[in-house]
Amino acid sequence: MKRIAIIWGGDSSEYEVSRKSGMGIYSFFNKERYECYLVCLKKGEWYVETAGEGRATIDKNDFSFVENGVRKTFDFAYITIHGTPGENGFLQGYFELIGMPYSTCSVLVEALTFDKFVLNNYLRGFGVSVADSILVRRGDERKLTEEGVQEAVGFPCFVKPAADGSSFGVSKVNTWKDMQPALDKAFAQSDMVMVEAMLEGMEIAQGVYKTKEKAVVFPATEVVSQNDFFDFNAKYNGQVTEITPARLPQEVSDRVAKITSAVYDILHACGIIRVDYIIKNPQSADARIFMLEINTTPGMTPTSFIPQQVKAAGLDMGEVLSDIVEG
Repeated sequence: MKRIAIIWGGDSSEYEVSRKSGMGIYSFFNKERYECYLVCLKKGEWYVETAGEGRATIDKNDFSFVENGVRKTFDFAYITIHGTPGENGFLQGYFELIGMPYSTCSVLVEALTFDKFVLNNYLRGFGVSVADSILVRRGDERKLTEEGVQEAVGFPCFVKPAADGSSFGVSKVNTWKDMQPALDKAFAQSDMVMVEAMLEGMEIAQGVYKTKEKAVVFPATEVVSQNDFFDFNAKYNGQVTEITPARLPQEVSDRVAKITSAVYDILHACGIIRVDYIIKNPQSADARIFMLEINTTPGMTPTSFIPQQVKAAGLDMGEVLSDIVEG
């Protein structure tokens, strides 16, 4: 029986969300097939939750721990940390060094997808449509001008952390006077900030994973926010309606699925990823599909997008996780 480390925690503002994802994944795994442990990683403290002793410290030399006097190692790491160090390549680099198989993309791909500005410009080169944007580094805010923003992306626009896995620090900026507060909010999360053109249309999210034997693109989820945009409260505090499958014409739905599959291949992704989009004129044959961002450790609570999509596809979440481990 393989021993699985379900790794949650991290050092970002989504620590608590990661905890819930870890518990969700633990509930989904087939316990008759796998021996599963919840493992928390955060600065200064790596521990595994054990049945009899509460917590045991993880030995960072080989990611082992001692339970009831017996040293145990893991066969596979399922990473569900949102943000650093699980979504930017740091943790993947560690597992590469100790030879531990893990569930997510490689170090390079994690670093690439974590930086939204770099990712957008990389995929643009492969013909993927993305919003226009400006990169602002900490200390360079004074170089940003109202005229420059108007010409590059226009108003209203969005200001968001460029290198961060969370939904914190995102603002909709309607006029120039709102720009500095939005920059301050975003810089609290990241040293690099994106000023991005606003795209109006239907927002959807679609999960995908591939193994040597199969390619599975899940039904897309339509996101209808009660707020001005899909912010943290909409995402995690229930201020949103999620419709799976999304209400799209079959032709448009097929186009989105084709792009999702292609993006997975372009990146040489691994495990389950989620690609988010805005679709302009979604009910029309000439619908325009814009990629917003990619999540390589998507939420895994029972009500998160991926479990919803797995259910809508008529699949079993436990079997999907087994595909990730074995594939």
